[in-house]
Amino acid sequence: MESFGAWSLLPPLLAIVLAIKTKQVYVALLLGIWIGWVIVAGGNILQGTFDTIEALVMVFDSPGNTRTIMFCALVGGLIVFMQRSGGVAGFIQVVNGWTQKYEEEDSSKNRIMVQLLASVTGILVFVESSISVLTVGTLYRPIFDKMKISREKLAYIADSSSAPACILIPLNAWGAFIMGLLAAQGFADPFQTMIKAAMVNFYAIFALLMVFVLILTQWDFGPMKRAEKRAREEGKLMNDDAIPMISDELTDIEVKNGIPIRARNMVVPIAVMVLMMPVMLAVTGWESAVLERPDQSFLGKFFFAIGRGSGSTAVLTAVVASLLFSMLFYKIQKLFNLGELVDMTMKGISGLIPLALLMLLAFGISDICREMETGPYVAGLASEFFSPALIPALVFVISAFIAFSTGTSWGTFAIMIAISVPMAQTMEAPVILTISAALGGGIFGDHCSPISDTTILSSMASASDHIDHVRTQLPYALLVGLISTVLYLILGYVYA
Repeated sequence: MESFGAWSLLPPLLAIVLAIKTKQVYVALLLGIWIGWVIVAGGNILQGTFDTIEALVMVFDSPGNTRTIMFCALVGGLIVFMQRSGGVAGFIQVVNGWTQKYEEEDSSKNRIMVQLLASVTGILVFVESSISVLTVGTLYRPIFDKMKISREKLAYIADSSSAPACILIPLNAWGAFIMGLLAAQGFADPFQTMIKAAMVNFYAIFALLMVFVLILTQWDFGPMKRAEKRAREEGKLMNDDAIPMISDELTDIEVKNGIPIRARNMVVPIAVMVLMMPVMLAVTGWESAVLERPDQSFLGKFFFAIGRGSGSTAVLTAVVASLLFSMLFYKIQKLFNLGELVDMTMKGISGLIPLALLMLLAFGISDICREMETGPYVAGLASEFFSPALIPALVFVISAFIAFSTGTSWGTFAIMIAISVPMAQTMEAPVILTISAALGGGIFGDHCSPISDTTILSSMASASDHIDHVRTQLPYALLVGLISTVLYLILGYVYA
């Protein structure tokens, strides 16, 4: 594969700058992909255009990509189901009941309680970051709207309580992926290594802590402070020129006439989706468990299989199972006939087609970055200045930049674990600290990047303007990133 040097930085940087400047994320991503393939084609614009089209088609060559895009579309059906069936309205009633005692004393306490519930929900749904984000956004958006909490704040809570929780509690596809990378580097017990790294994953730990600190102290700053003031004082959940990342058809669905308001019509479908995730991870990884751990008990094989399962298969199967179960669940209650269920599913899918398209383009920019070796170029350039004490901090910063530029934390993990672990071992730098820096840096960059799939999903689930979500979250992510960098510098010198 040919290396394009500094030219490899142009596609992601162009996409990021245009996305922030114009707020046209689709156009920005497409132009970033196009300029990349033009460079690969040696400046031939016509050939580069043909290659761009072909590259977008080839995104579907990856079963994982296809499953993720299908998941993004199908989850729209669940969103419609839960609103039309009265599940969301019922859940709002339940939460209002939990927080009712605070309303008479101080309305701010009510706001704090609901935000805390949203944060805890995001952490508890640690089986998959996409499900965590979508669960928080879907459940709490109507409640946040009622309490005049900005959509930007909901997107921040959903985003900052998903990936950090998934990487700190790695009994999920994240853990499986990371264990695979560590096993490839020769670690005899990748699970134990991963747990040790999680204990010093400063960005993930402090990102979660900051969510709770900001909620409890009501200390917002930067663009988020202005967004919260606008929502609280003017009742505007978004800026006047905001473009929500979800179709209006999915945010203003009324309960069907004559249907009783029941929280279970939302909680049960989501519970099915969440519970199916580890089950399907175990199913898809069971063959590996039988072959590699024949002497272990069933429970031992089960947890090992979770670590070897297919995340994309589990996610897609989980949402399909939840859709089918919901149809049966509502049919038993005689809420809808079959025609209505199918129509709602189609309505939900159509409302999330923009998200599916955005995911397609996000995969496309990732592919061209891989083709041009953007990540290895950045890592290789910076490796010339490494010293043992500086390795963890530098790995953290480089990982953040790669994730920011490419929009993928998992891609960053794959690049940086392969580069930084042998480097740390050779130079006798703290290996566990270096691994945690690579993982934490990937999450940091992902939180800052407007082309990150998790950031996109957070905007979608919260029905927030995507660029407004990025702008309001960025100062918080940068503060936590700065604290993490300082800690890696200090501990790097202590343990080097």
